[in-house]
Amino acid sequence: MDNKFKIKFRGVRGSYPTPKANFLKFGGNTSCVEVNLGGNLVVLDAGTGIVDLGNELVREHILSSPNPPERKTIEATILLSHVHQDHIQGLQFFKPVFIRGSKINVFGLNISNEDLKDTLQDVLFDRVFPLGIDDVKCTFNIENLNDSKVVVIKQGDKARILDAVDFVPGDYTSGDVVITFHKTQAHPKNGCLCIKISYNNKVLVYATDKESYVGSDKRFIEFAHGCDILIHDAQYTHQDYVSPVAPKQGYGHSTYQMALESAKLAKAKRVLFFHYDPNYDDRTLEMLEKEFSNPADGIDFAKEGMEIIL
Repeated sequence: MDNKFKIKFRGVRGSYPTPKANFLKFGGNTSCVEVNLGGNLVVLDAGTGIVDLGNELVREHILSSPNPPERKTIEATILLSHVHQDHIQGLQFFKPVFIRGSKINVFGLNISNEDLKDTLQDVLFDRVFPLGIDDVKCTFNIENLNDSKVVVIKQGDKARILDAVDFVPGDYTSGDVVITFHKTQAHPKNGCLCIKISYNNKVLVYATDKESYVGSDKRFIEFAHGCDILIHDAQYTHQDYVSPVAPKQGYGHSTYQMALESAKLAKAKRVLFFHYDPNYDDRTLEMLEKEFSNPADGIDFAKEGMEIIL
């Protein structure tokens, strides 16, 4: 059995997709990171980057057998950091949702006191899409998440949500997937979940839509401490962040300097910048890459299609 911890960036753009020729080097799809953990598929956010992932999963499903009942079941757990459009706008075009027999979990941070299912039904399906959320053919399990929950996937079992107080680390081995959460309030208007995945003695922290505080976010630093890889929001340059014309402070996103400070204080072994401003084309990001990237020190820019094995 393949027990590798594999990461593939499906969408690295923030706010809205940029389908233009001069955005192709870094990628124009919005937030989506595919994580394969010993055969368990976990997807971080469902921006437009999830569409190509879905197409590939359906293609593999069809090719697995000429006889439909014998085809390999598509199973995935999608974790939504929050429900802003750039993190959910690909979900209704994720083809496995419409394949009978697929088993799709969607766990995510919801706004106010509504159920996540009600929110997704309202903003993605019934009002704005030809099909309602109850018309999909897969087994569609949608549940609310917050930072008092833990998601676990034991070997050979399905993903489960536990209350953190009921989670006993000694009940799990390095071959099980354990996912914990930290809610940052510094993203209007309802915060955002940072996600930590532990598997096979390796740790990934996904920190999109996170703005740092002066002197850093101490709770986040503790949450991410010692991680093997930190995927960190870096939407703005410092100049745009403090612009006298259109300042971005308070928008819930970090600068490159903020991301680097977080990585340094958390002692992350590797950091990848993520969630680029849609106004930054390849030329702009290439200039920023020359300034901030240092692969020898584990500092790099996420690019659509990039794959990493931990």
